[in-house]
Amino acid sequence: MRPIRHAYSWVLPALVATSVAAGDIAFVTNQNSEEVSVIDLGAGAELARIKVPGKPAGVAVDPAGSFYTVSPDSAVVRKFDAGSRAVLDEVSLDGGPTGIALATDAGLVFVSDWYNARIWVLDAATLDIAQELTTGAAPAGLAVSPDGALLATADRDADQVSVFDITTLALRHRLPVGVRPFGLGFAPDGRLFVGNVGSDDVTVLDAAAGETLATVPVGARPYGVAFAQGRAFVTNQYADSVSVIDLATLTPEAVIDVGEYPEGIDITGDSQTVVVANWFSNTVSLIDAQTLAVTSEIGTGDGPRAFGTFILRRN
Repeated sequence: MRPIRHAYSWVLPALVATSVAAGDIAFVTNQNSEEVSVIDLGAGAELARIKVPGKPAGVAVDPAGSFYTVSPDSAVVRKFDAGSRAVLDEVSLDGGPTGIALATDAGLVFVSDWYNARIWVLDAATLDIAQELTTGAAPAGLAVSPDGALLATADRDADQVSVFDITTLALRHRLPVGVRPFGLGFAPDGRLFVGNVGSDDVTVLDAAAGETLATVPVGARPYGVAFAQGRAFVTNQYADSVSVIDLATLTPEAVIDVGEYPEGIDITGDSQTVVVANWFSNTVSLIDAQTLAVTSEIGTGDGPRAFGTFILRRN
C-alpha cells in the first residue's frame, strides 16, 4: 500500500494548548545562533533563549530537572538547571563530541567522539570522565534502552551499530546496518531503530540478541527517530518530511510534510504529540501522533538541530 502523505494543517495557538501535554518544555539547540530555545509546548510559545557558545547540536534531558548540550565547535559539554537555566557544570573534551545520551539510573552521560571512534563516559553529577569506550569510525547518535541496560551508538563510517552493556560497560555486539547510520532510538519494547542516511532506510535490530529484524524504506536522508502510539516517526532531512512506520508490522504507514530539513525529533510525556526540529526553517513542527496531522509550528533560534532527547516531560 502506498504511504499517505499529510500536508500542513494550521490551528490557532489556543487550540494547540489543548492537544499537547501541559507543562512539557522543549530545550532545542540552535546551532547557527548558538542558543537553546526554551519552548512551552502546552502554550505553543518560546519562553526564552539561552546563549550556548560553540555551535550546540547534541542535547539530552534528565527527567529529574536538568539538561545537557554538546557544542562540537568548542568541544564543550554543558549541564544546565532546567528551571533556572543556569549552567551547573561544563567539561572541555579533546576530540569531536557529537551525540549524547543519559543513563539516569547509572548516573552516567555518554558522548560520542566523531573524530576518534570512541564514547566518553561521564559522571552525570560532575561531568568527570570515568571511562572511554571504543566504537567504529565516526560515531554519531547514541541511545539508551528503556530498561537502562544497553547503550547503542551509530558508527556512521563503519556502517554498523555498537552495543554496550551499561552495567559493565563491556561491548556486547557490533551489528551491520545500512549505509552511513547517524541517528537511532530504542522503541518502548526494546527494539532498536537505526536511520541510515546513505541508503534511505531504517534498520530494525534486536540489540540484546544481536539480530537484524528488518529493513524499512523511508525518505531521503533519515536522521532522527522517536516513538508514539504504536508507531515510529523518522525525520527525512532531504525530503522535508517525517516517515511513519507501524511498529506491529514494520511497514511504512504515512509520510508527513514538515518544515525544511527536519532533524531532531522527540515525544511529549503523554505520547500524543511528536515534536520535530526543522534546521533550515527555524521552527519546530508539532504532529498529532494519532491523526498524523501537523497542528502547529513554533519559531526557534537560527538552525535548530535538537539532536537527542530534548523534551522535559511533566507527566
